[in-house]
Amino acid sequence: MHVLKFDWNPATGIDIIGNFKLHFYSLMWVVAFVLGFTIMKRIFTKEKVALEYLDPLFIYTVLATMLGARLGHVLFYQAELISEDFLSIFLPFKFKGGFEFTGFQGLASHGAAIGIIIGMYLYRRKYNYKSVLWILDRVVITVASGAIFIRIGNFINSEIIGKPSGDSPFGVRFIQEYYNKYEVVRATGIKNAQKAYDAVAEQPQFSNLLEEVPFRHPAQLYESFCYIFVFLTLWYFYSKTAKKDQSGFLFGLFLVLLWTVRFFVEILKESQGNEYINWFGLNTGQWLSIPFIILGLYFMFMYKPKATTK
Repeated sequence: MHVLKFDWNPATGIDIIGNFKLHFYSLMWVVAFVLGFTIMKRIFTKEKVALEYLDPLFIYTVLATMLGARLGHVLFYQAELISEDFLSIFLPFKFKGGFEFTGFQGLASHGAAIGIIIGMYLYRRKYNYKSVLWILDRVVITVASGAIFIRIGNFINSEIIGKPSGDSPFGVRFIQEYYNKYEVVRATGIKNAQKAYDAVAEQPQFSNLLEEVPFRHPAQLYESFCYIFVFLTLWYFYSKTAKKDQSGFLFGLFLVLLWTVRFFVEILKESQGNEYINWFGLNTGQWLSIPFIILGLYFMFMYKPKATTK
């Protein structure tokens, strides 16, 4: 097998009890938030901002990110949940078709971005020590670092997969995405889903099942790798240039870089559910990225903060 083509069939978490599982995807969110807190604490210390403002900023950021991401996914990709399984929008459980603990699945980065902007506005109204753009200019550095790990979590979960890679030297067979746990149990006769997946991947008698799984672009890893450069670029402009003092510049740079990455990676992604917007060959994710890029260019090159009056 080519070194850049491989089968992906990981354990996605640790079984706790019954249907409860500690998902590695959830751990990636924890890593993202802890790393973001650490970076922001360094920024606060460097700029001599009282650390008493840091804990509430962290809380606002976490709540705004999770709530915005969840609502964004529902509104942009899975609006049927509003009428079919409303409680699952806000709770880590699935109720339709039987009760099941799922964790918080179905999160949209566009919704998270909107949520963070609104959250920082509300935070600034309560804690009036810097401007909203000063906060956003620094928070986006932590968001870019966290995005790296969120996409790794998506890869672990075999979600947000890429299109078939064909003759490309890059390719991953996402076994758990192709066969859901009920299908793989039925096809193999092995009652334990993880053991059934392992059998498909490793036992010759199930090779026909494995051969049906197409090689796909690991779009999650492409995106995660690009976000490393987004983070490093933001950190460079913040720590090595005077752009951190240009109100809105880092926020705008973040919007341009991150959503440009998202726009082009979308070309290689499979549909993320119901594509409510699909005009001129562009999918929902691409159309939703364009306004963020335009807004970013505005803050980088056109925005002028209002002069304060004494």
